[in-house]
Amino acid sequence: MRTAKVTRKTAETEISVEINLDGTGVYDNQTGVGFFDHMLDQLARHSLIDMTIRAKGDYHIDDHHTVEDTGIALGQALVQALGDKKGIRRYGECHLPMDDAQVRCALDLSARPFLIWNLELPTQKIGTFDTELVREFFQALSTHGGITLHIDQLHGFNSHHIAEAAFKAAARALRLAVETDPRKADAIPSTKGAL
Repeated sequence: MRTAKVTRKTAETEISVEINLDGTGVYDNQTGVGFFDHMLDQLARHSLIDMTIRAKGDYHIDDHHTVEDTGIALGQALVQALGDKKGIRRYGECHLPMDDAQVRCALDLSARPFLIWNLELPTQKIGTFDTELVREFFQALSTHGGITLHIDQLHGFNSHHIAEAAFKAAARALRLAVETDPRKADAIPSTKGAL
């Protein structure tokens, strides 16, 4: 089973992440940040990665540390669950339409973290959620998951739709990348022989 459990405790947050890469997208995410929970649910559902996340943070300051540290722990869980990455497809991509928004995501589980971010969220808030935290989550996920991650907005004017399309596009791309390649299930997907 390609599963992982990661806990992260700092003076600012306490995070627990459990994932199963070979799941069906079952989720139970409770971070104390409503919109973020909704996005994590989308990430799980559309990647088919079972995901249980619990987070407690310094909400009296803001949601920044909770969102960022959740991204860190989720990235670490992905690395743990993937192991040596033998047999995975490694690459994934998706063009995701959601009403007015269309977001493209391409990623490589390369162990070389890099984020290209071309999203413009026209409002500072979605409900009470700071829209700048969308990028913070993906930066943390990319860095700690060892993911080369490109997220580009092609269209969109509604911040909720743009953000949700980004999470769903990343989920669909991740689903492809972590899947076993039946033609090379016994090999590391790199000419180097290691990732």
